[in-house]
Amino acid sequence: MNKLSLFFATLFLVLIFAPPTLAQESHKSTKDMNSEHLQKATFGEGCFWCAEAVFQEVKGVKSVVPGYAGGHVKNPTYQQVSTGTTGHAEVARIVFDPSVVSYRELLEVFWHTHDPTTLNRQGADVGSQYRSVIFYQNEEQKKIAEESLKKTEKSGLWDDPIVTKIEPIKNYSEAEDYHHNYYQNHKNAAYCSFVIAPKLKKFRKEFSYLLKDSLNTE
Repeated sequence: MNKLSLFFATLFLVLIFAPPTLAQESHKSTKDMNSEHLQKATFGEGCFWCAEAVFQEVKGVKSVVPGYAGGHVKNPTYQQVSTGTTGHAEVARIVFDPSVVSYRELLEVFWHTHDPTTLNRQGADVGSQYRSVIFYQNEEQKKIAEESLKKTEKSGLWDDPIVTKIEPIKNYSEAEDYHHNYYQNHKNAAYCSFVIAPKLKKFRKEFSYLLKDSLNTE
């Protein structure tokens, strides 16, 4: 190998194995800081297609992912959960910015966008997988959820007793890809037209102050 070839070979190795520059570290740190302050909320309120569609419109919400939680089967399929024998509930996992929308405000949306008084049922959807449940991520969320429940019970929002369970998150897994963005991808489907669309209309009217800016300008 001549000197010129040796020089370029050495330069290549230096570039490959050199530590990241300050600019690169700064970018990485900023990205990490931006993600570190985000929080998660996990709610079961019947069909996760409905919950996903609603919470996607809330300001400060970065993502909503349909999934399964609370059961005893590892990484269940939709078909398994639909039998009602795995112990899972269909849930929406919400990643949100607490500086824009609080966990308490998300709970307000939760209480208003499904019927928390029907045990293991939401409308025509029947089974334990459709139960009303709040899965808390930590003790602070547990406390806030319990306070929110008591407040909602006293408010008279619902005539019948609330049956919502408040439980620690366990055995969560993401639902299959075809469930993601279900309403956005199937707006003309019967379930979306007759169940989700009216729920979104009601939500937008009651919670206009929580809508993302892009929706408020429509």
